Amino acid sequence: METFLQFLFSGLTVGAVYAIVALGFTIIYNASDVINFAQGEFVMLGGMCTVFFSLWGLPLPVAAVAAVIVTSLIGVALNKLAIEPARGANVVTLIIITIGASIFLRGLAQVVFDKQFHRLPSFSGDAPIDVLGATLTPQSLWVMGGAAVIVVLLWYFFTRTTFGKSILATSHNRLAARLVGINVELVLLASFALSAATGALAGILVTPITLTSFDAGTMLALKGFAAAILGGMGNPLGAVVGGLLVGIAEAMGAGYLSSEYKDAVAFVIILAVLFVLPSGLFGRRGTERV
Repeated sequence: METFLQFLFSGLTVGAVYAIVALGFTIIYNASDVINFAQGEFVMLGGMCTVFFSLWGLPLPVAAVAAVIVTSLIGVALNKLAIEPARGANVVTLIIITIGASIFLRGLAQVVFDKQFHRLPSFSGDAPIDVLGATLTPQSLWVMGGAAVIVVLLWYFFTRTTFGKSILATSHNRLAARLVGINVELVLLASFALSAATGALAGILVTPITLTSFDAGTMLALKGFAAAILGGMGNPLGAVVGGLLVGIAEAMGAGYLSSEYKDAVAFVIILAVLFVLPSGLFGRRGTERV
């Protein structure tokens, strides 16, 4: 029982991060129909910027806020410089553009920062907490709590604010949204900024546990994508559930089978969903956006 709980806590911790990454995929996909494979680089930039802003003398909270702002601006730049000029291109072209942006951001981080692994200090110490014989670190609680707060804030933003509803209206029908006076270009810009900010927050929360480096975002993007399609691409609830399921499956696979298969779990999930349930757990079946 203790062993199962230990794997479950590990799975929920990494699953919370995958859920945030999957929410980033969902925000951009809903607003612009783009599957942004640079989402993992936003996570990497959040962690790396916080590490280096701290090294340059900023207090950790200020460094974290600055990292979120910088990453959000990079998200805006990605939309203005790469996605917006290609508006109207087919899906494959847009995916290739985001993959290219991912490679560029990875190289830029390598030049601006370095190639080393970096770690942030835990936010509230490293003393483990005993739960029914299993141990849980305080930073794991920060990750799971932070993910829950992000989900609640996004829910409030999209359901209780005019601008959030404008994004949802744009996701349902871009032409109709434009006809009722919604500034679609501004909505798309905000979607990229919001997605980048959530990714940066994920990077800040998880860096004290997993370390970060210039290439840390690639695998996070793939696992976040697996979570998004498992839950149903475009469904925020599905992104959260998918992220947690991918994290738990990964932790159980690594614990009961072999840690060598840890990264393979996400790819198995992608293949299984594509073959068995292409619309995902919460995706719309038999519908097509027009």
